[in-house]
Amino acid sequence: MRTVKILLAALAATAISAPAVAAPKGDKSTLERGRYIVSTSGCNDCHTAGYPESGGKVAEAKWLTGSPVGFSGPWGTTYPANLRLTAQSMPEAAWIARARSEMRPPMPWFSLRDMNDADLRAVYRYIRSLGPAGDSAPAYVAPGGKIATPYIDFVPKNLPLKTAAK
Repeated sequence: MRTVKILLAALAATAISAPAVAAPKGDKSTLERGRYIVSTSGCNDCHTAGYPESGGKVAEAKWLTGSPVGFSGPWGTTYPANLRLTAQSMPEAAWIARARSEMRPPMPWFSLRDMNDADLRAVYRYIRSLGPAGDSAPAYVAPGGKIATPYIDFVPKNLPLKTAAK
């Protein structure tokens, strides 16, 4: 009887800590499509720590867990989100709406905006299929704020001077 009570308590704790967002159905071809889009669209380049430096040789189990390395420019300093945690916390419709909205640089949000709904669903379902992993990205730092992490400087240098309008 004690074993049953412990098992029931463990199941209850798991149910309480489970994501509130129900997982959408992802058939094999949809998940394969999502993986293909993620791997060919550059998602891992920023959202997977160490991916570019290793020539893409990062285990899939570590994909899309974000990075503590920021991108700093005139907009402030942004960090690649942990998409695994993000996708777990939002319903599919919210994911698609977010993908269609403007985001801070250097995120190429216009590429997501122009994807069709089927592709965005495939990416979302693929990411959801990976499960939650990793930590949340550091918080955005406004322009002029103190950056406490490593970062890449995206400030253009040696730009040509603007000529006066005639």
